[in-house]
Amino acid sequence: MTVVVGYVPTPEGSAAVDAAVEAAQRTGARVVVVNTSYHGDYAHPSFATEQDIDALDAQLAQAGLEHEIRRPLDGSGPATTILAAAEETKADLIVIGIRRRSPVGKLLTGSTAQQVLLEADCPVLAVKPRA
Repeated sequence: MTVVVGYVPTPEGSAAVDAAVEAAQRTGARVVVVNTSYHGDYAHPSFATEQDIDALDAQLAQAGLEHEIRRPLDGSGPATTILAAAEETKADLIVIGIRRRSPVGKLLTGSTAQQVLLEADCPVLAVKPRA
């Protein structure tokens, strides 16, 4: 079994990783973490720092999970990259973090979560950070 999780260094990204860890521990799944740039901007805060990646790697190792962290540098958007990783690994589950956005905000900037939810070939778990 494989769980693919979209990660950005935000509370939403951390919630997604936590949910992926829980799912993987229940099922014995392998975890594939995907962190991408924002439209090819590798200086954007959504592209995790080396410290973020090291902490994530330590968290997954401490949880005793087989895992892989992918940081593609091809400039593809987050949804495309998450969906490609899910297809390539034959994922059983995709986990994404979501945040509240206004309808106008979704219209103007699109929605990674919406694209993943609509285009995924496997179940998608969308989580919000715990308050």
